[in-house]
Amino acid sequence: MDLTRARLATAAGFLSQGLILLSLTTRLPEFQDRWRLSDVDLSLILLMMILLAGAGSVVAETLAKQRDSALLLRTGLLIVAVGVPVLCTARITEMFVAGIAVYGFGLGIVDASTNMQAVALEHRYQRPILPSFHGAWTLGGAAGATVTLGTAHLPLSANAAVAVVPLLIAFAPFLPRDHGPTELPAEIAVPWRPILLVGIAMVLFYMVDTAVQTWGPLFLDHTFPTPERYVALAALTYLLVSGAVRLAGDGIVRRFGPVPVLRAGAVVGAAALAVVVFSPDWRVAILGFALLGGGVAVVAPLSFSAAARIAGGEGLEPAVRQARVDAVIARFNQFNYVGALLGSVLTGLVGSDSLRIGFAVPMVLVLGIVPLAPAFAPRVAALRVRERRPSAT
Repeated sequence: MDLTRARLATAAGFLSQGLILLSLTTRLPEFQDRWRLSDVDLSLILLMMILLAGAGSVVAETLAKQRDSALLLRTGLLIVAVGVPVLCTARITEMFVAGIAVYGFGLGIVDASTNMQAVALEHRYQRPILPSFHGAWTLGGAAGATVTLGTAHLPLSANAAVAVVPLLIAFAPFLPRDHGPTELPAEIAVPWRPILLVGIAMVLFYMVDTAVQTWGPLFLDHTFPTPERYVALAALTYLLVSGAVRLAGDGIVRRFGPVPVLRAGAVVGAAALAVVVFSPDWRVAILGFALLGGGVAVVAPLSFSAAARIAGGEGLEPAVRQARVDAVIARFNQFNYVGALLGSVLTGLVGSDSLRIGFAVPMVLVLGIVPLAPAFAPRVAALRVRERRPSAT
């Protein structure tokens, strides 16, 4: 298998995912106006989407024990390609909600399977490459926000055209699973406790990330007299800076290590959110969103990489190892949706009177990544524990 082609295909899958999501979330003010939704109504619809995305990830986890992650990714992309036109061209509220539901389920499958592909490729390359994959997602998101800026004068139904992207990428040459048995041996225990610590850090990241992508445009729209064509800049600047840092992230992590990078990023992220919360006008808020993107950019890719490393499986047959890691990554992906619930639902509900208050929640909680950062170096931690134990005599 040509690893370069598989890497490009997987990066395209990430890019497609980001492009679709941001092309939708940056038009949430228009969807909200079109269907006359309150912030609470919108929060509940987003809750439904996130729960269905979680269900899609659970399905991916179940099928990963017997099915190739490449097949799962193709299936998820095709489901997304169906849901997006439905929600964009809906004529009644029920059809809009149904489209959101289909899209959410497909999103969960794509979320899990793109990361399955990415960690499998990282294992083949034997060096950190997860940040660049997530960089592709971010650049796709920036492209989606740019599409919104460029098509703001067009009706919402025109946004259905973006469904062509996942439809085409579904036929890309993804990485196939190695031949051999793919059933996970029942006796293999997965070390969930250290994975849980990494997962909590990912929850905090996705809380911030989803809050920006979902409520950032609405923050500019509701808090300031921001020109309508500029509300997408909240997400766009966040994504552009985040994408640049992620693309450079492979080298940054190799040089400094994950622990100091994560700690510094959490502090920068909290400071950036403080700029947003206390911003005097929309331009300063956009600057805060941009700074935030640089601070928290590498948390998600490092989380998936650490989870795959902790899952282990070295010494097993390649097909069994990959099936094991795929299942772990799909379950680990559930932390994504816990964070998304906090970011999209909690931020909206807490900030129903003022989104400044809504963004104050992630401003404080993101600092929780600082004490969790050592969990991203599990082998070093384990070695130190062994060194402190008295040797047997």
